[in-house]
Amino acid sequence: MIPLGILPTPAEVRAAAARIAGMVVHTPLIPSPALSAIAGGEVLLKLECTQVGGSFKIRGALNAVLSLGPEARARGVVASSAGNHGRGIAIAAERLGLVATVFVPSTAPAIKRDGIVAHGAHVDATSASYDDAEAAARQFSERTGATFVSPCTGRTLLAGAGTIAMEVLDDLPTLRSIVVCVGGGGLAGGIGGYLRGMAPAVRIFGAQSVRTNAMALALASRQPTEIPDLITLADGLSGLVDAEMLAQGQAALDGIVTVEEEEIAKAIAWAHREHGLTVEGAGGVGIAAIHSGRLKPQTFPTVVTVSGANIDALQWNVLIERYQHATATFQR
Repeated sequence: MIPLGILPTPAEVRAAAARIAGMVVHTPLIPSPALSAIAGGEVLLKLECTQVGGSFKIRGALNAVLSLGPEARARGVVASSAGNHGRGIAIAAERLGLVATVFVPSTAPAIKRDGIVAHGAHVDATSASYDDAEAAARQFSERTGATFVSPCTGRTLLAGAGTIAMEVLDDLPTLRSIVVCVGGGGLAGGIGGYLRGMAPAVRIFGAQSVRTNAMALALASRQPTEIPDLITLADGLSGLVDAEMLAQGQAALDGIVTVEEEEIAKAIAWAHREHGLTVEGAGGVGIAAIHSGRLKPQTFPTVVTVSGANIDALQWNVLIERYQHATATFQR
C-alpha cells in the first residue's frame, strides 16, 4: 500500500482554507445533464474556470506564499509555470508586496504571460520547454535566495489545492467519485489528501492528454518519467513526473486515463455549447475523459473539475467555430 503521508491532512486543508479566505471564491458546482446522459449517472462540474485568476492554481499559490516567514518573504519568490501557477504566484506576491519572478516556456500562451505581468511579477520566457523553465527557476532560487514555489509539490501548495475537495464535499456530501486534471499531480494530491481523510470511499480519477501523459506512464512503470515536449492544447499539464510527483499520484489516484487532442478540442466546444463556459485545454481534459467514453465512472454522483479558463481568444474562437456542430458523443 502507498503511504498517504506525502498528502496534506484534512486539518492542513482546513487551515489553508482559513488562510486564503476572502482571496479566493467558493466556485460553483453545477449539474451537467448532457454529461450525465453520456456517463449514465449524475455528473456535476466544479467550475474552477471561474476562480480568481481563471484557474484553481491561485489556491495553492496563495497558501504557499502566505505560509512563508518574514525572512523568506523578504527574499522574494520564484516559480516555474506553464502560466496559471505563475499568475497565482504573481497575485499572491502582489498582495503581500513581495518580489516575484516566474519562468515560463517560450510557448506559453500570451494570455497567461500577460496575466502574470499584470500583477507585477517579472516573466522570463527564454526556456524552450516547461522542464527547462523549472530548471532555470531552481537555479535562480539557488543564486538569489528567493523561495522556489513548485506548481506541483509541497504540502502547503497541495493543501491549498485541497480546498476544492473541501468545498465539493460541503456542497455534495453524497459525492462518490471525482475526476481531476493531472499534470504533475498537485491538484490530485491536494484533493486526495482531503478525501482520503474525510471520505475514503470516494474514487479519484485522473485525466490528461496523450501528449502530456507523464503521470500515466509513471504510474504504469512505477518510475519517474520524462516525456517529449509536444505541442498540445493541454499546455498546463506538460512536463516530467519526478519521484515526489509520482508518490502523490500513487497516493491520490484510483485510476487515470488519457485523451486525444481532438477530444480535448471537442470538449472545449461542448463546454461552451452546453454550459456557456470558456475552458482551456488543461482545464477540460476531465470533461473530455467522460465525454469521449474513455472514462466510465461506476459510482455517482461524479464531479468533474474544470480547472482553468485561460485560453488565447484566437485559439478558442477557432475551436468553437470548428466544433460548434459536433455531436454529443465522439465518433470513433
